[in-house]
Amino acid sequence: MAIRDLIPWGRESSQLSDMYRDLRGGDPFMTLHREMNRLFDDAMRGFETRMPLFGGAFAGQAWPSVEISDSETEIHVTAEIPGMDEKDIEVLLDDGVLTLRGEKRAETEDKGKQFSERFYGRFERRIPIGTEVEEDKVHASFRNGVLTVALPKTKRAQTKARRIAVNEGKASSAKH
Repeated sequence: MAIRDLIPWGRESSQLSDMYRDLRGGDPFMTLHREMNRLFDDAMRGFETRMPLFGGAFAGQAWPSVEISDSETEIHVTAEIPGMDEKDIEVLLDDGVLTLRGEKRAETEDKGKQFSERFYGRFERRIPIGTEVEEDKVHASFRNGVLTVALPKTKRAQTKARRIAVNEGKASSAKH
């Protein structure tokens, strides 16, 4: 067999190309696309169990999921941490970074599990606050799997924000 026979576009006969296309399921580019998807699916299957710290992050999300709201007087951070107790969660504020950490343990030791999308193990989520807060007045509460942390802003941080008027037209350039 000549090497030229292995190259589909180098064949003299269109019959061989048609046969190749029919055997592989139609459009060769779609076949390549499907095969690449299958390759990555096979390679990544079980990645979350081999590397649990990257399981949520790999999917485009960090765990636990948080919601952050900012008002004039305080910042609220809400985190969904289902299936845990408040004794399993640690909340730290250090140098302008709020850290949520803990460990979720499996309820059972089922060695025969074939598939699980549930998260078990240690987690740590660091959230930069970006403004001055009154550290001695920060409080956290935990209810129904939802952790809420209230971070009151200092008076200086409350007055630091300044509204800037937006004028119609071009901004004037300053001459040096």
